[in-house]
Amino acid sequence: MVPTADKRSAEADLVDRLRSGDEATFVCLVSTYSAPLKRLALAFVSTDAVAEEVVQETWLAVLTGIPRFEGRSSVKTWIFQILANRAKTRAIRDRRTINFSELEDPLGQDQPAVDPARFHPAAHPTMPGHWSSPPGIWSASAEDAVLGREAMGVLQRELDRLPRAQRVVVALRDVHGWPAAEVCEVLGLSEANQRVLLHRGRSRLRGVLEAYFTENA
Repeated sequence: MVPTADKRSAEADLVDRLRSGDEATFVCLVSTYSAPLKRLALAFVSTDAVAEEVVQETWLAVLTGIPRFEGRSSVKTWIFQILANRAKTRAIRDRRTINFSELEDPLGQDQPAVDPARFHPAAHPTMPGHWSSPPGIWSASAEDAVLGREAMGVLQRELDRLPRAQRVVVALRDVHGWPAAEVCEVLGLSEANQRVLLHRGRSRLRGVLEAYFTENA
């Protein structure tokens, strides 16, 4: 999406204020983005303490890097790119077992989003590859229940259990409301890979909710 003139003007004004050392502007950025930056960092590093360090390193990089900011992305996207790169570097330095190819080639690195047993085999005489056990239709009460505390707790636990790449993409898209283009830019994903990760993550979460509603019907 091409930014409007007003957005471009607001971005330019934000950059000018940061470059001039406007403390209030920087404090506002820190207040707005520190929490989501930490959540993204925790997708790569193992502890809250390390995530906090990565966030602090990110803000220092913002201060030192703003004079060289070229405006190829929004300030927000630029900040999150810095965080993602530093979190990956820190994770590698700490020798964590992380398969970063998850964020590059999800088609070959992950398990099916839906149990293959729920589909007819390719040799089925009339409906090869179609659902043999389709998802149940959610009632209005079930949809309302998604907003309930217990169901939200189920969703959050399952979100935390998703493969790392799926978890990051689903969280950015569905929890924080990021557009696909920003997610791709920050994580260095192609549009197709982002779409696959999002679909698989959403499918798993929907499957958990389906089981939850069945058990509590």
